[in-house]
Amino acid sequence: MSAALLPLMVAIPLGVAALVMLLRPGPVVRITVMMTVLVGQCVWGAAHLWHLRDGGTIAHGVGLWPGGIAIPMAMDAFSALMLTATMFLMLVCCWLGIHAGIAEEPYFTPLVLVLAAGISGALVTADIFNLFVFIEVMLMPSYALIILAHRGQGKLMQVTATRIYVVVNLFASNLLLLGVGLLYGATGTVNMGELAGRGVETARTELAGSVVLLALCIKAAVVPVHGWVGRTYPHMSPTISAMFSGLHTKVAVYAMYRVFSVVFGGWSAAATVLMVLFCLSMVLGGLLPLGETDARAVLSVGMISQIGYVLAGLALFTPAGIAAGVFYLVHNMVVKTSLLCSIGAVELTYGRSPLGTVRGLLSKERVTALVFFAAAVSLVGMPPLSGFVAKFAIVVASFQAGQWVVGGLAIAVSALTLMAMMKIWGSMFLGNPDPDLEDEGPRIGWGLIGPALVLALVSLAMGLGGQWLLQLGETVAQNLLQPTEYARVVSGR
Repeated sequence: MSAALLPLMVAIPLGVAALVMLLRPGPVVRITVMMTVLVGQCVWGAAHLWHLRDGGTIAHGVGLWPGGIAIPMAMDAFSALMLTATMFLMLVCCWLGIHAGIAEEPYFTPLVLVLAAGISGALVTADIFNLFVFIEVMLMPSYALIILAHRGQGKLMQVTATRIYVVVNLFASNLLLLGVGLLYGATGTVNMGELAGRGVETARTELAGSVVLLALCIKAAVVPVHGWVGRTYPHMSPTISAMFSGLHTKVAVYAMYRVFSVVFGGWSAAATVLMVLFCLSMVLGGLLPLGETDARAVLSVGMISQIGYVLAGLALFTPAGIAAGVFYLVHNMVVKTSLLCSIGAVELTYGRSPLGTVRGLLSKERVTALVFFAAAVSLVGMPPLSGFVAKFAIVVASFQAGQWVVGGLAIAVSALTLMAMMKIWGSMFLGNPDPDLEDEGPRIGWGLIGPALVLALVSLAMGLGGQWLLQLGETVAQNLLQPTEYARVVSGR
């Protein structure tokens, strides 16, 4: 694979978005172009993943400028895996958006493509300042997508959710920029290859690292800076809520893995503090959904708990811990998006209402019920789905590292997750259907439930063939724990 082509992962979506805005084609052409670009990005990521599966790294300085001036872009197994997963999730969520009608909006396609460009850039950049830049590129269309999805509806909480989402992310972005500036002032570089292991050189670099990690914790919704998730995600449109659940917090998690491992080399003092926060995220994120009365709110605030599981693997900072965390990250992206897509299909068909208003869907919408059930038991951690492999790997890694409390909490919180899923299942799918709808057949078509079904099948495939992804996680762990080769390639030494 040619490293010189890496900038095209950003340039192509941005260029196509500009052309769509300039030429203003009809909805069919716009949607076709959008899906084609996303398929191309996904295939490109998968090709790099296959090429780099044994642990290699490729890098390119944009414009062939010398080191320190050129923007470095790099790809290894971790970034290739995340690129493939995020682009695939965007593709599936856009499928839902097509059948929900939102994809026909004139600005939906260019906004999605700019979002894809920002995500791609954040995943392939090897420069901590440009990580900030690409996160901002990713966020700008996100603000517009939230507003676009609710245009003309005018509900107060939708406006409030947009305001909260913008304010929190602007604050976190400014904090991240401050941390990057402090790190540059202390080391004289923002190139991750040149920064490798230097984050703990002095008290100044450790202060900078603390600011960077705090900003990323906010974006990843780690306790105690998690409250914005429950105030925003449930009030987005079903398509945008599902799409953002698999993208925004997960890119922040990726950045934490990359920066904490490469730049700060594990930083044992910070790892202890972070492990406490991640365990609190697991527990509190497991409790919060039990008090919610809306299906999408239950799933959204439950995301906090799964983020705790993913980042616990990083805080363990062992080969088994990081491999388990990477597996859990991909599993959660797939399963949580599947759950939100299936609930979105119900909302788009039967309307948005509190739990218990729409009931008896097991007898009316059997395919939807089966898809939701499969993703729900995967989230809980039942075999043979991906959730079992993911949680088992986290528990084993915790016990191997002597972190018995972490492993015990990972098991115990599964019971809370089960209670949250049973809350939705019992209120929405069990019981007798509404008498007015009892004689009707299924109303949710294959176009609406298809995205959730595809993702549920992916979870099953990950569970049955989980050994390959775990081995890939071990390769990622080796690259992160021993970033010498990554630093050499990125810095051009």
